[in-house]
Amino acid sequence: MAIEFKPAVRRKSPARLALAGPSGSGKTYTALAMGWAWAQREKSVIGMVDTEHGRASMYEGLNGWHWETLHPDRFSPLGLVEILGAAAGRGFNPFIIDSWSHYWFGPDGMIEQADRRKSGSNSFSGWKEVSGDERKMIEAMLTYPGHLIVTLRTKTEYLVEEDTKGRAVPRKVGTKPVQRDGLEYEFDIVGDLDLRNNLHISKTRLPFLAGEVIAQPGAELATQIADWLDAGHAAPTVAEFRQRILDVEQMTQLREIYLEIDSYRMLGAPTVDHEGTPTTLRELIVAIKEAMEAVERQQAAQRAAAEAADKQAEGRG
Repeated sequence: MAIEFKPAVRRKSPARLALAGPSGSGKTYTALAMGWAWAQREKSVIGMVDTEHGRASMYEGLNGWHWETLHPDRFSPLGLVEILGAAAGRGFNPFIIDSWSHYWFGPDGMIEQADRRKSGSNSFSGWKEVSGDERKMIEAMLTYPGHLIVTLRTKTEYLVEEDTKGRAVPRKVGTKPVQRDGLEYEFDIVGDLDLRNNLHISKTRLPFLAGEVIAQPGAELATQIADWLDAGHAAPTVAEFRQRILDVEQMTQLREIYLEIDSYRMLGAPTVDHEGTPTTLRELIVAIKEAMEAVERQQAAQRAAAEAADKQAEGRG
């Protein structure tokens, strides 16, 4: 295969934002504040996976905020892929996962799945089994057709500091996020919230955010991020690719669409099929391909039966 380099193109894209912090740092509030600004900009509705026993609902109506929510009690990676597909079908923009940490340590999450699938005492075998599911989850999140915000719990530690009177006082701080090490860096923007609701940008692909500390982040920051991301060249949307797949009439067309979607690294993008069932673009293509092959087999069988009938009729003649 020939190796061909092409000019780099900055493409328009939705935000991929991870907010990490200890309890009380304002992760949910910040996610809703920024999400509401994006929803107003997109003339859309916020969708949310609330894994925190519905605690986000305390903010319902505050500042005019409204959203639609889902409260799952199991947290398998593939379950989140299905949820993202349903959310894409509803057109939620943005979509908030509060918190993503449950898909690591919660019931049916990555830790439990790896333990369940391990072979004997070999714990590494379980992680090998579930890594594919994790990859599908990450792919669905990064290709979600809208802005995506995830919150992450952080492990809490206490530092002893002196106050203004020289007394030793404990201060609660968040350390590493509760997820697989380094997984948060899949996102375009990663920020750590402290207990004063200051957002410390720890990783970003947006140059103007590098190293910034933003007090009480909300609508203004959301607008700045969206303006920068919208400045790229327009790319086909998941909805457009979905419709093209559903409209295909020939197998060659289907293969061409597959290759085009792959070139945009969007095969794992969550969507819904023609019946509204959650799926991904890759799985939708496979389903259409199998349906077309089934029709071809049926037509071939009908032709064979007709030919056999003709020969039988000729024999009787």
